[in-house]
This record gives sequence, structure tokens and C-alpha cells, in this order.
Amino acid sequence: MSFQRRRETGCRLAAGHALFFLAIALLYAPALAAKKSYVVYMGSHSHGRDASPAAFEMAALKHYSFLSSFLGSEERSREAIIYSYTKYINGFAANLEEEEAAAIASRFGEDTILANLDTGVWPESLSFSDLGYGPVPSRWKGSCENNTQAGVPCNRKLIGAKFFSKAYEEYVQPIEPSMKTPRDHDGHGTYTLSTAAGNFVPGAALFDVVPGTAKGGSPRARVAAYKVCWPTVGDNGGCYDADMLAAFDEAIHDGVDVLSVSIGGDPNDYFNDGISIGTFHAVKNGITVVCAAGNSGPSAGTVSNVSPWIITVGASTLDREFQSFAKIQSGKQFKGLSLSGPLPGNRFYPLITGAQAQAANATAGDAMLCLPGTLDSGKAAGKIVVCLRGRNGRVDKGRNVALAGGVGMILCNDIASGNEIISDPHVIPATHINYEDGNVVFAYVNKTKNPLGLITAPKVVVGTKPSPFMAAFSSRGPNTITPEILKPDITAPGVNIVAAYSEGTSPTGLPFDKRTVKFNVDSGTSMATPHVAGVVGLLKSQHPDWSPAAIRSAIMTSARTRGNTLTPMLDGASLKKATPFSCGSGHIRPNRAVDPGLVYDMTTEDYLDFLCALGYNQTLIKQFTDEPHLCRDSLSLFDVNYPSFSIPNFSGKATLYRKVKNVGSPGTYGVTIHHPPGVTVSVEPKRLIFDRVGDEKGFMVTIKASRTNIREREFTFGEITWTDGRHYVRSPIAIGLGN
Repeated sequence: MSFQRRRETGCRLAAGHALFFLAIALLYAPALAAKKSYVVYMGSHSHGRDASPAAFEMAALKHYSFLSSFLGSEERSREAIIYSYTKYINGFAANLEEEEAAAIASRFGEDTILANLDTGVWPESLSFSDLGYGPVPSRWKGSCENNTQAGVPCNRKLIGAKFFSKAYEEYVQPIEPSMKTPRDHDGHGTYTLSTAAGNFVPGAALFDVVPGTAKGGSPRARVAAYKVCWPTVGDNGGCYDADMLAAFDEAIHDGVDVLSVSIGGDPNDYFNDGISIGTFHAVKNGITVVCAAGNSGPSAGTVSNVSPWIITVGASTLDREFQSFAKIQSGKQFKGLSLSGPLPGNRFYPLITGAQAQAANATAGDAMLCLPGTLDSGKAAGKIVVCLRGRNGRVDKGRNVALAGGVGMILCNDIASGNEIISDPHVIPATHINYEDGNVVFAYVNKTKNPLGLITAPKVVVGTKPSPFMAAFSSRGPNTITPEILKPDITAPGVNIVAAYSEGTSPTGLPFDKRTVKFNVDSGTSMATPHVAGVVGLLKSQHPDWSPAAIRSAIMTSARTRGNTLTPMLDGASLKKATPFSCGSGHIRPNRAVDPGLVYDMTTEDYLDFLCALGYNQTLIKQFTDEPHLCRDSLSLFDVNYPSFSIPNFSGKATLYRKVKNVGSPGTYGVTIHHPPGVTVSVEPKRLIFDRVGDEKGFMVTIKASRTNIREREFTFGEITWTDGRHYVRSPIAIGLGN
């Protein structure tokens, strides 16, 4: 039986670029020199011609920080760098040993094979150009299905493309022969694959708003696309478990190293979940799998893809915005986001709310939301209409305004969306503002006799604060299947992300939109997931002997929980401090993940023990393994060697066991504890001494209640950190108090 799954696309709108990318070239090599000068090319800067000296200084600091992750200290990186290109060209020149240069070059993800399960791929995109690539790795067994005019040809970059549709066709409808190919007619698959591992594309632009160099997280990785998601017909469609399992099976056989899966649905028992089963077998075969947490936030308990062998990713923001201001004639202006064109004449126009433009056959509430057919053209014509977010799509609201003769739209958040605003490729001049600012605009229009407003043309702004913060739509914990496993694991950029797109559809995917683009902007945990997959590709090339669990641990324990204001990362919905239920271990830091110091490692046997601890019997466990596995009597979910700690129903005292493996230099680590309010945490031993790479040491964590007057159910959060003075191995703690 196949189960319908939904792709976690979030909202069709917004922009962003991938985290960081590298190209390295030899400039000169004096015959007698011990070191040579190399250029590390990272594309182009986005701060523009009018950037401040502070922006140039920040760019240089990022170069020093990046190089120090290879050389061991910022002092050595400052000594090595001879040029830091901070204005237009992004990169630096440095004197390096050949081995150091090779280590940096491996951060491209060179010859790592990264694949996605999605809607296919648009092979003509320059993000999948194979210019400069050598032969396909001999270990690759995959191929491209290119037996029709609309098929997908392989090259040395795009080395695999297959489709799986039998369950969809059985349950929904037959697919016409010309469409039964891996070619992407939706855009989502091209978008996620290029975000993870797209090649360098100079001069990439979207509606002339975002020119720059596009690139993926592992730009030198090889890529493959497994098409498992198909159009929705009524309430049916999407991605089916039977098709996905066939794709997982094929990807494992083909020789994939990393799988990016921006697909999800309601959380389900592991044995009734196709993604859980498929990813288990992938991880068992050494493939690291990254999955979307879902877009059902900010409600609690909505996180999906919660299997402990998966890296589960939430969505947070970047410090780059496409700002478009809403101005009112009283002199106030409100920051919004947009990728629309400018208003005709760049002048003030009359303002009207959707409710004031209400059509005769519509309710005021529906008109306020600018739903289809609810606006009177006699009232809206020639005016900027102020619409409330909710019910229908954001771009669709602008379309409805345009059909009623409006010249522009100010889209205001509802209270649930709070501070989360999105850069949409609107079909009408428009901007999207937050809830509080929207209230001010509504009040001005309602109380002013002849209200006037203006929408400015979008402009790229870098260095916005605070950043990052959690997207309101990002699904939240606690994990409803196994609360003892804290999910999501990590958060990454997933708001307003720019990436390659299919030219077989429009940038909005809406039937009235006839535009096509080579690059698009979108938001969702679907966009955050390939960012992490790209980082995994870099780590695989840097540390080919690391297990999927070691890679997950390195990413989680090196994450940050503070933003660029040096204060705790915020939740975009509440504007309060983000908790591990929204951001997991924090916002990803790729350079720190390369050298995490210690990792919490796990094997297939550990995952089988996890299933034993859940109470699965031998018959069920045999479905996950082809070898006998004996369940021990003393197994506890609290002792699963996960890089985070979760006690969902705390009874006053709990003891948890973990072990960490040294993947760095010999050293001594001490522990520091941020106690969750209401409990005390102790760790024994307090010092761990590692003599060599591969050493493993265990420790016990004891948690006791420090107050007993808790009447209502609440969660409290803290952190355990192991440090040798250079590495900081952080693990969040989540504890459920009360009843």
C-alpha cells in the first residue's frame, strides 16, 4: 500500500543564496618556494557599489575565519592571506602549502555524488553545466533516462536522472507518455538540487533584482535526480511511498553519497513510513540523508521526518533582504519585502483596504483577504489595495487586485504570521509587511479621508539585523513519534532563497502566470534542506571515513544559537527566544562543522537497539536488517547516542548515558552546563582525556528537579558543552515538566 506524501515547499516566493562556495586556482609557483600563492575564489559579493567600509571589513573577517578552519587559528590565516577581495570579487589570495590548498579544494565537494528525491531536473540550467569536469567517477552505476524528446541527457555534472510513477498512476491518473520523464515541469526539484550542488553561474539574476554568482553548497559535486513527485489532481497527487521506496532502492544501488529529500507529511510510525524505511537502508549503506522538517509551524508537535538516522532541517533567515518600502503620505514608511516591478511613475496613489473595496456578493472578511471575486473594480481601480495575509496565496491576492483594476498591493501579515515576511515574484507592484506595521497601515487608511501610499522598487540589502531568526512556518517539536529524540536537528537558510528553476513552469506556478525564469526565489524547509545537504557533501569530501551519524553530529554540535546582534536567535512568529523545538541545535555553521573536535557516533546496530528500546519485536526488526539482531533487556531511549538530550515526561530524576569520539587532535575536554530552569544537571566525569584520533569516552548526565511547585505542563531548555578551549561541542537539553 502506498501513502500519499506532500512536498514541503512552504510558500512559493522568496530568495537567498547558498551558504558558501569555493574555487581554487594556482596563481604562481616559484620553483624554490616552500609555499605557493593560491586564489580561493568564492563568487561575487552581494553588498553592491554603495557598500560601507564596515561591509568590506566583514567580508575580510569571513575570509580569515574560513581559512582559520584549515590552518588552526585566525593568526595563521592573517599571516597567510596576501589579498582579501572585498568589494566585487569575493575571495582571497594566500600563501599555502600544497596539502593545505588541496584540503581547501576538497571543500568543493569534488566528486561527491549528491542526489535528491523530488520533481525532477531541468538539465539545460547552467547550474548543471559540466564545464571543467573530468570523467564521471568509475564507481557510479546510474544513468539518465533520455529515451524521449522530453528526456534528460546526462553530462559529467548531471550524471543521473530517473523517474518513478507507478504508484501515482495507479492511485491518481495515468501520465501522458511525453511527460513520463525525469524532466522537471514543477521547478521544485531543479531548485533544491541546484541549491545543494549547483555549479557556479556568474551573472544570475531574477527580474533584474538579484544579479550575482549563483552556486550550490557543494558546487563541484556530481548530481543525480530521482523524480518521485507529480502534479496534484484535486485532493490527490504529490509523492507516494511506493514510488519513493523504488527511488531509494535505485539510489543506493547507483552509488549516491548524499540524499536530499524535501518531502514530508504527517509524522508516522517508523514501520508505516516510506521515508523512514528508505532512509534507514540508505544510512545502513553509508549514505547521509537530509530531510525537511515541514512547513506546519508555528504549531507545536508538527515536525515530520523524525527518524533518528535522518538529519531533520528547519528553516531560518539570511541577513540579506529584497526590501521594498510601503510609504504613507503622513510621512511614515514600513519595511517590506518583494521582487515585483515598481509602481507606474513612482508616485503616491490612493489607498483602499480590501474590505473597503468589497464586491456586492462578497463578505467584508473575504474582501479583506483579497480572495478571488471579492473586490469591486469600481472601488479598487487605480488604487493600491491593502490586503490581509491568509486563506489564499500571496501572489494570488495581487492577481485579484490587478483583475479589479488596482495598481498595487500592500500585503499585511495576520497575527499568526507575525514578523515573517516573504519576497514574492508578484504579478503586480506589491510589498509584504509585518503584522504590527500592517495594523498601522490599516488604521491610517480607515481613519484618513483621502489616504495615499507609495510602494518603492525592490532593492537588495545585506547585513540586516537581527539575523538569523526562525521562520514562522518552520515545523516545531516536540517529536510526537519518539519524544525522547529531539527534533528538528538543525536549522539552515530557508527564507527568500535564490536558486535555479525549471523553464517548464512559471515562477509562481499559478495558471495565470505566463512568465519563465532561469532562477527563482522561494521559501520553505524544502529550501533549508539542500543547504544542509550541500554542507554534508563538503564534509564527505573532507572526511570520507565519517559515518552519517558523525556528519550529523558535527553539523549539530557546531551550530550557533545567537544571531548577528550577539543575542539569542529569535522565533519569527513570537519574536521570543527560539527554543530547540524550533531551531534544534541551532543555525548551521559549515566552517565549524569541518573540525568539530568530538562527535556522537552511531552505527546500524545502534539504530536497531533504538527500535528494540521502542518495543519492536524481532519480526519487525528483521524488516530493517538482513542479519540477526538480538534485543538486550536493559536498553533505554535515554541512552540513544544522539547529540541532544530530551526527557519528555520528567519525573524528578533521570540519568542518561552518552559517548563521544575524538576526530581531532589529542586533548582534554571540560564540561560546562547551562541548567534548564527548574532542574539541575550534573555530568560525570567532568573531564575527558583523548590521546589519539578515534578514542571514545563515555559520560553520565544526571538531571534532578530543583523546584516542585509546577502545576501546568511546560518545557524547559538548557545546554551541555564540552570544550578543549578551541572546539565547543554543544548539545541542547529539552525537559518536559509538570502534567
